[in-house]
Amino acid sequence: MRNPYIPYPSKILEVIRHTEKEFTFRMEYKGEEEVKPGQFFEVSMPKYGEAPISVSGIGEGFVDLTIRKVGRVTNEVFENYEGDTLLLRGPYGNGFDTELYRDGETVVVAGGTGVSPVRGVIEALSGFENAKQKYVIAGFRSPADMLFRDDLADWKDKLNLILTVDGAPEGYEGNIGLVTKYIADLPLADPAKAKAVVVGPPPMMKFTIIELLKKGFREENITVSYERKMCCGLGKCGHCRVSDTYICLDGPVFNYVEAKEMID
Repeated sequence: MRNPYIPYPSKILEVIRHTEKEFTFRMEYKGEEEVKPGQFFEVSMPKYGEAPISVSGIGEGFVDLTIRKVGRVTNEVFENYEGDTLLLRGPYGNGFDTELYRDGETVVVAGGTGVSPVRGVIEALSGFENAKQKYVIAGFRSPADMLFRDDLADWKDKLNLILTVDGAPEGYEGNIGLVTKYIADLPLADPAKAKAVVVGPPPMMKFTIIELLKKGFREENITVSYERKMCCGLGKCGHCRVSDTYICLDGPVFNYVEAKEMID
């Protein structure tokens, strides 16, 4: 049994570049069957510290961690590439149960790096027999900021994908606008029975849920992830505490009925 306080070495099997600042590190991991989309690992570098990173992919003998270069720890992580080793703790938190979305209509709305923790959910939706009842709205700041381009192309063929950007250079032929713009026109047969998953920056999540409720979704059918608030993973540091809830232990995935009462 692993000591949850002690990180273990993991080999970098592959590095996949998405943008100037976002790369996916495919990390060696034995025990992938115990990992769920939406959970997270602590990635650490000696003398630099550690950072919580959401799981963006799960496969035989590996997990994918998509990292944005934004601080001291992640800057140092970016200096390590294929064949090198990083230190991991985890997985931590609760994740998404993809079987909940097998039947009926499902809508996933994700913004920016919020696509990372739901990548496994979208992959599962695209493989269901009723994939044409599944809708994904994915928004990015610009065309240059898009993540998982190969996946996006694959998902577009299998389910209903709406891809949008906040802004784009002249001549761009794709959708331009916030993700909330596309919710009202979703051709759902019965919004009251449909399920939704929402992940992204707090303002985007707030207004997305408002639009989903206007559409007729029921609060208990909406799931959110507060992955931006993750911290130590063990409920010891207190940085992720909201009211009586520890995001790293009780989340980061919550039903909206519970999440709406969590006032930070």
